[in-house]
Amino acid sequence: MASSEERVVAVIMVGGPTKGTRFRPLSLNIPKPLFPLAGQPMVHHPISACKRIPNLAQIYLVGFYEEREFALYVSSISNELKVPVRYLREDKPHGSAGGLYNFRDLILEDNPVFIFCYYTSAKASPLTFVIVERISHIFLLNCDVCCSFPLPEMLEAHRRYGGMGTILVIKVSAESAYQFGELVADPVTNELLHYTEKPETFVSDRINCGVYIFRPDIFTAIGGVSTQRKDRANLRRMSSFDALQSATRSLPSDFVRLDQDILSPLAGKKQLYTYETMDFWEQIKTPGMALKCSALYLAQYRCTSSHLLASGDGTNSASIIGDVYIHPSAKVHSTAKNIVTSSSIDKANLLDGLGDEFVFQQSKFSDSKMGQSIGPNVSISANARVGPGVRLISCIILDDVEIKENAVVIHAIVGWKSSIGRWSRVQVSQECYTYPNMPILLITEILRILHKSFCNAIQWHIRLLHLSSEQAGGDHNAKLGITILGEAVNVEDEVVVVNSIVLPNKTLNMSVQEEIIL
Repeated sequence: MASSEERVVAVIMVGGPTKGTRFRPLSLNIPKPLFPLAGQPMVHHPISACKRIPNLAQIYLVGFYEEREFALYVSSISNELKVPVRYLREDKPHGSAGGLYNFRDLILEDNPVFIFCYYTSAKASPLTFVIVERISHIFLLNCDVCCSFPLPEMLEAHRRYGGMGTILVIKVSAESAYQFGELVADPVTNELLHYTEKPETFVSDRINCGVYIFRPDIFTAIGGVSTQRKDRANLRRMSSFDALQSATRSLPSDFVRLDQDILSPLAGKKQLYTYETMDFWEQIKTPGMALKCSALYLAQYRCTSSHLLASGDGTNSASIIGDVYIHPSAKVHSTAKNIVTSSSIDKANLLDGLGDEFVFQQSKFSDSKMGQSIGPNVSISANARVGPGVRLISCIILDDVEIKENAVVIHAIVGWKSSIGRWSRVQVSQECYTYPNMPILLITEILRILHKSFCNAIQWHIRLLHLSSEQAGGDHNAKLGITILGEAVNVEDEVVVVNSIVLPNKTLNMSVQEEIIL
């Protein structure tokens, strides 16, 4: 005799080494999903969000990377979250839906969780009861998405809709919508009525966030597309789709795209629904976007994981401004001990904006007594060493980096084992540094007072960070500017590096601006 218990699984698509070329040089020596944002690997943020899903049975990571590259992390995160995490390697490209379909038997596998026998008498045969986990819902997430991942709320809405799947959507500006999958939903029922991927003309300001929840019968829909490819008898015959039919015929039968092959055909058939988020959302395609998303996650920590933020409690006693993560093994010189928060920052200075003094001098938010200060939006990784008098603003400092005394890093990513010499500067130009983090600290403080709710203020803070960059066009490499040092780059004393990308294993003994150092 058997009974079943409904369970949920999560599948996170992590891509492969040939996919993240725009993320170079940071992805040259580490898989992009393992690059740290706010002190945690990129993939850690959706994984930790999955932990909040009720009745979660398993988390799968699906990609093209070698299994050995994820083995250590998968083992570590499984022990940390007490949830089984497994990496599944695709043998060849199957498409966004085909990759899910390729592992359908494993994902839907019944898992016996409890077996017991019952004897009605001493001589009677035992009655065996087996309780198994049956998968009722499947979450599908893309690794290169930065958002608050409202997964429990999506699950609740999905059950209420009663459809095959639910898509997380967000409203964006009409100017940027063309870069994503645009969709039209019924304003009352939230049913997906129309979906098109990166249209040439404007369709809607609601876009696909790359986060989904499906019932297991999604595999039937994917299998149907594969079958149609094999016989090619049921392809769409409308003349306006001639080019699409030609392209579709050239695809392998087991290559199925989620957007064009599943979402578009099922739209308007009461099978798919939408769940709109009002929080932040970004795609992590470039190093510049990684820096911005790190800031968004740091801001979220205030409400969800405040213990991860530096507090100057004696362990790391440099002056901290705003949201800062410092790895326990990092060594930050204790130049000053007073901690600057949104309530103690000089409001007049904040309202002055980001002028020359902010970007190119010692910082308007510190005085001579403070000396060294770190923040806002700074992440310092393991075994990094930060010397006295250093100023860090909006940057990611990776493992084993050494920043010597009185150096300045502004809006930059400093690669593993790199070194920045005394009185050197790694930064962007003033016109590029338009990221208004410091004024938003004041806005957060005002909201905290008005709403009397700290977490509510934090959510507004995160949303303002998102909107401010959206107005700038969203391209943090081209429009906001960023300086990137690859692995083992040595910047010698009194050298200035501005708006430049430096590939690994280079030594800079002279200043550079707006260059790519190969």
